[in-house]
Formats: sequence, C-alpha cells, structure tokens
Amino acid sequence: MTNKELAQAIFSITGPANNIIRVQNCMTRLRLHVQEEHFVKEDFLNLPGVIGVNKINDEWQIILGPGKATNVTTEFKNLLEPVDTTGEQENTFFQLAQNAQIGDGKALHDTIRQKNATPGKLILKKISNIFIPIIPAFIACGLITGLLNICIKLNPLLAALPIIQILGIAGNAAFWGLNLFVGISAAKEFGGSPMLGGVMAAIITHPGLTHISVFGSFLVPGRGGIIAVLLVVLFASVLEKHLHKIIPEMFDLFLTPLIVVLISTFIALFICQPIGGYLSEIIGFAATESIGRGGALTGFILGGTFLPMVMLGIHQGLTPIHAELLSRYGVTILLPILAMSGGGQVGAAIAVYIKTKNHRLKKTIISSLPVGLMGIGEPLIYGVTLPLGKPFIGACIGGACGGAIQAAYMVGSATLGISGLPLAAAADNIPIYLLGLVTAYITGFIATWIIGFDDLQNK
Repeated sequence: MTNKELAQAIFSITGPANNIIRVQNCMTRLRLHVQEEHFVKEDFLNLPGVIGVNKINDEWQIILGPGKATNVTTEFKNLLEPVDTTGEQENTFFQLAQNAQIGDGKALHDTIRQKNATPGKLILKKISNIFIPIIPAFIACGLITGLLNICIKLNPLLAALPIIQILGIAGNAAFWGLNLFVGISAAKEFGGSPMLGGVMAAIITHPGLTHISVFGSFLVPGRGGIIAVLLVVLFASVLEKHLHKIIPEMFDLFLTPLIVVLISTFIALFICQPIGGYLSEIIGFAATESIGRGGALTGFILGGTFLPMVMLGIHQGLTPIHAELLSRYGVTILLPILAMSGGGQVGAAIAVYIKTKNHRLKKTIISSLPVGLMGIGEPLIYGVTLPLGKPFIGACIGGACGGAIQAAYMVGSATLGISGLPLAAAADNIPIYLLGLVTAYITGFIATWIIGFDDLQNK
C-alpha cells in the first residue's frame, strides 16, 4: 500500500470523520483518539505496513515505523478535512462525518474510558504530548553539538573558526530556547493560547530578573527550569479558560490576555519558580545519585526494563526528565543507559535469524535490522522478538548488560530522541558508549541463543 492507501484503510476502520477526536503522531506511531470503538487490534494488524498496535487508555497507537508514521498521519488528516472539488458537493468522507450517527454504545465506552483514565496515566500522557513536537529539534541540535565536540577534541584549533562558532550556536539553539518551546507546546496541550504560554516562559527566563531584588534576594532567571514552565503555563491556561467564560465577549480579546499575564507573572515568580526549583533539584539529584551510587546495578535494572516501556508506548513519559537533565547539566545520563535496550534487541534478532528456518521471519529481520541499528526498535519488537516470546527476554538481558556499562562510567548524551549508533555522535564518552552498545549486541545474542525459542511454522 502507498501511504495514502494505508491512511484510507485505517480511516475505513476508525471513521467516520466525526468519530475521530484527535490525530497526532510521534516518530514511529500514528496516535488516534476516537469516540466509539467499533474495531479491534486485529483490524489494523491485517493491513500491510502496520507493524503493531497498542491501546493506552483511550489512545490507539498504530505502529508504522520512522518516516512512514509522519507521512501516513498527514494523509490521514487530509481525509478529515472537507474537500470541494466541484464547487457543488463535498468529499465523501466529509459527508459521512456530517451524516453518521454515534450509537448508544458511546455511553458505555465513555464509562470504560473514565474508569481506565487514572490521573497518573493522563498526566504522563499530557506531558509526553508536550515534548513530542520538540524532539526533532533536540535531535538536530544535539547531533550538531556532539559532532562539533568530536571535531574540536581532534583539533582544538578548529574552535576559533567562524563556521565552527556558527555551528556551535546552531547546536545550542534548541536548548537556548527550550523554555519558550515548552511553554508554547504546553499551552496547546493544556488548552490555553500558545503565545501566552510562550510569554510566561519568557518572563521567568528573562535576564532582566537578575537586577530585581525582592525581600533582600535577587530573582534568578530560569530558576526551576522546565518544571517551573510547566507549572506556570498550566496555571495560566486554566485561568484563561475560566476568564473566557465570565468576561463578556466584547471585552474578552483585551481583558483576558491582560489579566492572564498580570496574575500569572506574580504566580510564576513567587510560587511556580520556587516549587519548580525544588522539584528540578530533586529530579537532578535522584538521577545522578541513583546512577552514581548504584552504578552498574542501576544501569542493569534500567536497561533491562526499558523495552517493556517501549512496548507499552509510555517511554515518552521520560522525555521531561531527559530535558530537565539536559537543561541543568548539558547532558542526560539516562538516555545512554536506556538506549542499550535497542542494542539487546539487535543481538537477539541476529540470533533468531541464524537459528530460524522460517524464511518469512528471516526476511522480516533483514528488513528491520537497519532501523534497529539506528535505534528504532518497534519493527524488531513487534515483528520478531515479542511474537516469539523468549527472544524478547534475551533482548532485555542484552539491554541490561549494556546499560550496566553506561551507568558504571556515567556516560552522558547531549541530545534525546535518538538511540543506537547515531547516539554515539552525541555521547560525551564515545568509546565507552560503543563498548556498551557492542556488549548489548553480544549479550542479547548469547542470551537468546541459550534461551532458545519455538520457531514459527516455515513459510
């Protein structure tokens, strides 16, 4: 199927258009929220190009792979928009959206959704959604920074070249504007005005705060980091939505943003920043101390349990922690550890390729290994290790052993959103990172070879 055909096939399962509440995507998944679920996982799995399907609370995650997820999502969104090609009649899909009726099953579905939508899961999901749009910026800037660091280490004289300095600015851009990006994205997710979210982030980051003394202490720009931004934007968004309800429409355009900024500014500086600073210190301390004191044991546990998190689609919930560590220290020491799970998966898949007699499975492995080496694990999870069962355990063991090495040497990464071989360019200790990755390959292979698996029927 082409991307357009696959989008149409998915729409035929999930539609009509007014049944689709929300459409978005991450690097590998089309994410859908629907009103009525008249379908099951198998409906998607029967489509060529669909690697796997997850259901997290009320969100369907259709795993398509890198690149394809973005393209199919674009085509899918096009199906939800009215198109008048004749000037007299609308697109068939839009007509279905206008005419379709949601049955009585909606009430039952809403009850089930409310029962499963625990506050903790909903908060984690919202936070994840805030950072998903920012990940490409992290990847680009982090890789630039990592590659520049390699070049400068090889030849320190390069640091004086204008082109290197310009690239240095480009590599730092995502982190320099991080609070603004988070503020805008958070406001969208919390239902506020995106630019007001950006304004609140700019206020608590403004360098002019250093000249203002309150109660004998100078204010600190950026105090509380990303946590403070999330708190103040949440407050501002809730306040804005409430004001829209009580302020007359003729004054709403002027009074609502004015009141939001006036009130939220003082809430930000005197409540959100202190709380955010405290929470930020806890996150930084917990991450560095747990890995610093626990060393290889902590890395073993984290590296070995990350694959199940990827399988459930909740791994994006760790993104704010990575971002906070990057903001505070310039590197995240968690990502290299967690990235080892993908290495274990590669080793496990190679062991399966050698032992299996199933030609179709061999073809799946050969087509999935390149992206697996690049750090995209879903094709190998849903196409190889998870269906076979035991190789998934072998992959987790490989990830645990690789994670132990990363934690023992406290390897950090200057970016997030990538893993596998590409992450080496952003690592602050490339030889050790590669040593851990090779260890994950080898131990994942050995563990899977020893554990074995029940081979699928040859096809």
